[in-house]
Amino acid sequence: MDSLTRCEWLDDSKLYIQYHDQEWGVPQHEDNRLFEMLLLESFQAGLSWITVLKKREHFRIAFDNFSPKKISMYDESKVDQLVNNATIIRSRAKIIATINNAKLFLELQDTHGSFDKFIWSYVDHSPIISNYSSLSELPASTELSTKISKDLKKIGFKFVGPTIIYAYMQAIGMVNNHTKDCYLYKGEN
Repeated sequence: MDSLTRCEWLDDSKLYIQYHDQEWGVPQHEDNRLFEMLLLESFQAGLSWITVLKKREHFRIAFDNFSPKKISMYDESKVDQLVNNATIIRSRAKIIATINNAKLFLELQDTHGSFDKFIWSYVDHSPIISNYSSLSELPASTELSTKISKDLKKIGFKFVGPTIIYAYMQAIGMVNNHTKDCYLYKGEN
């Protein structure tokens, strides 16, 4: 491993370091990418993020490159196929929720012009830059993630609780929570 100081939640796996350095906290605006991260974060519930990262490419194949349009058309036969796919996390409830969420994601795209416009409006289209010194200071959820969670649930989304949504906000760069000692920290010292 190089000599750069990174957030303390990392282990020394190359996959985790790559995710931390190139994705976590980096603003994402492409709708399919936003859907990919929503799907992965919902499957992560109750598991470690590294578990999901290790299965990410298998998810990509199993879920048609994270296409919400294709996923929205999955039927019971496809659900059964996914439940029996040992390369992904085989939760029937999460698979069914993903199909439901894909349909609602497409509706939000139609209503707002893009999902990007919808989700980023919660932060006035500008990332929240945090100012934390250590991992212990990072919250599991915030008032904003709770609001977004409630709004999404009201629309009908599943597996979008406040903690999942806060992790999602960090994953797509709506929130940058790199700690002060991390070389990617962007706040004020």
